[in-house]
Amino acid sequence: MESKIVTKTFPVLNLSCASCAARTENILKSQEGVESASVNFATLNATIEYNPSVTSPEALQRAVQDGGYDMIVEEADNTAETLEEIRSEKTSSLKNRTIWAIILSLPIVVIGMFFMNMPYANEIMWLLSTPVIFWLGRDFFRNAWTQARHRSATMDTLVALSTSIAYLFSVFNTLYPQFWIERGVEPHVYFEAGSVIIAFILLGRLLEDRAKSNTSSSIKKLIGLQPKTVTIINDDGEYTDVAITKVEIGNIVLVKPGEKIAVDGSVTEGSSFVDESMLSGEPIPVEKKSGDKVFAGTINQKGSFRFRAEKIGSETILAQIIKMVQDAQGSKAPVQKLVDKIAGIFVPVVISIAVLAFILWVILDPANGFSHGLLALVTVLIIACPCALGLATPTAIMVGIGKGAEKGILIKDAESLEIAKKTDSVVLDKTGTITEGRPQVTDILWNNNDSSKASVFMSLERQSEHPLAEAVVKYFNQSEYNNYDSVDKFESLTGKGVKGYVDGQLFFAGNEKLLSENGILIDSDLKLKSEQLSQEAKTVIWFADTDRALAVIAITDKVKESSKEAVRQMQAAGIKVYMLTGDIESTAKAIAANVGVDQYLAGVQPLQKAEFVKQLQAKGKTVAMVGDGINDSAALAQADISIAMGKGSDIAIDVAKITIISSDLTKIPEAIKLSKQTVSTIRQNLFWAFIYNLIGIPIAAGLLYPINGFLLNPMIAGAAMALSSVSVVTNSLMLKWRK
Repeated sequence: MESKIVTKTFPVLNLSCASCAARTENILKSQEGVESASVNFATLNATIEYNPSVTSPEALQRAVQDGGYDMIVEEADNTAETLEEIRSEKTSSLKNRTIWAIILSLPIVVIGMFFMNMPYANEIMWLLSTPVIFWLGRDFFRNAWTQARHRSATMDTLVALSTSIAYLFSVFNTLYPQFWIERGVEPHVYFEAGSVIIAFILLGRLLEDRAKSNTSSSIKKLIGLQPKTVTIINDDGEYTDVAITKVEIGNIVLVKPGEKIAVDGSVTEGSSFVDESMLSGEPIPVEKKSGDKVFAGTINQKGSFRFRAEKIGSETILAQIIKMVQDAQGSKAPVQKLVDKIAGIFVPVVISIAVLAFILWVILDPANGFSHGLLALVTVLIIACPCALGLATPTAIMVGIGKGAEKGILIKDAESLEIAKKTDSVVLDKTGTITEGRPQVTDILWNNNDSSKASVFMSLERQSEHPLAEAVVKYFNQSEYNNYDSVDKFESLTGKGVKGYVDGQLFFAGNEKLLSENGILIDSDLKLKSEQLSQEAKTVIWFADTDRALAVIAITDKVKESSKEAVRQMQAAGIKVYMLTGDIESTAKAIAANVGVDQYLAGVQPLQKAEFVKQLQAKGKTVAMVGDGINDSAALAQADISIAMGKGSDIAIDVAKITIISSDLTKIPEAIKLSKQTVSTIRQNLFWAFIYNLIGIPIAAGLLYPINGFLLNPMIAGAAMALSSVSVVTNSLMLKWRK
């Protein structure tokens, strides 16, 4: 009998670049019994399909460890915490090494540039550069050795070679300067070149690590929506607090006021209002009574109820959202991966040119070939050092982020910048994105303009638990109605409204059905007004005494002032705009018409939003998703470009690559323009970094010597290397002043 193929995801450690992830993936794929493997550099996870009768997680772990990396396969309750501690320690270590590398490199640079003739200058620089290169930069050498064992090369290889050759050459020139003086060559040292390379590349790695840590924090917040313990009611009616992992299908769970719901299920007893904004995005809590569905991660309001667990663990909607966020976040590679890809070819080519130059010098110039060849070898490796390549992306991103922040646009990383210019479809969430995201009173009409009973209306609504009642009370408070009347015999009428006595007289507040059932007369003016308000997709609440309607009030989620103009700008730029909402059809239609959106979908759940984005992507569209809530997080993670509104949930902001601080939708086309400018700068930087090498390397190898007798001095090569870095930083700074 054939064993069933299983799919599991394991955390991977010690990955320093995209090439490391690719290498680990290849190791796993080559193992017997593994059907497929995908190593995700963004989330640092490996998803493996394997046959458990042929291999095991422990065997796969050993294979990964043999390749120089590591993988956690032990399943324990505290695995996530352990992994977080390991990554936190790594980040802390990287930060400390970066700071110390910069501190120790500064005096080396100052001495190398201005005080070369001071006593013991070479010895002081030697002393300071040794810990920078071989202790603070030890990971570069360790990773380079790992890659060399497997016959591959990355940026780490180039860093290790260029810094170690520069260091050893400088040590030789410090100890034996006469070797070169006797041959008519002035000995120079390059301690500052090696130290600065290490400091700059460490800084780039730290910036990258911080960007990735934001991704994992969003997942932690989503997981935090689930309570760790729940109250189970057994067959004897006894209450027991158990861990969420112990909940089984069929268990009866008690939910108290203010508690988070632990798993998906159906209400069996009691009633309440539940905040489902993390699912629907709608700000108004939903009434729950016997038979209604409840979902993990949603928050109970004032009432108490019991429900039967129907979906637990990975089957809950919240768990599916978390998985979709994890999968979609890690499916894309940042711009920095381009550097590692090119480095795979660039590094061995540079090494080959350096060695070839040395050999040719020895063969073609028997008299001085060895000394000239050794100089050429060192010069090629120094001039080809990866400083400019390492700075190309992070400096442009830093400047782009700074410029964006001034405009109220936060750009998180290079991923969105790479894709932004291709955007042809923008999907907008309705609530909190197009609209303000909170219900508020927009209209009120009193019968015969008589508002003398306003305090009664407010007092009645103040007793109600319905979320819309809060909007009414807030409106009256802002209108300076602050005198409350005493309400007697208050009663909540499910699905209709409320009633109560004030000074012995009965009053009603609710829907039109409540009034008709009690034979209450509605004047034609109020009736006409209510029909008009309903057509505008507003929720209508009536206020009446026992004889006639006294007032009609309308509540809605107001459209932001910037929404219509933002949609117009995007459409003018040739971008197709879509609107998705969990709201009803009539409301969605009215909002879409108001802001000028041609295509919309109503009654959409979180996973359906992500699916809609997938459908557009399947048609070849480059999709930007704009949202503000937890319910948008899966779609945000799935989209090519994810944009969160700054006043939305922390999770939406964490998942998104771009955040609009002001919640002004007109910032979206502005953000796309800024992204285009920033990625253009990154590509310019990479171009100049490589063109510099294409020109500099042949000259360093001695190409001009047969023509005009010019042989590039390693000191000039070091200066040229520094100049390439300066040019990259300068070009990045120019981004600030681009219109």
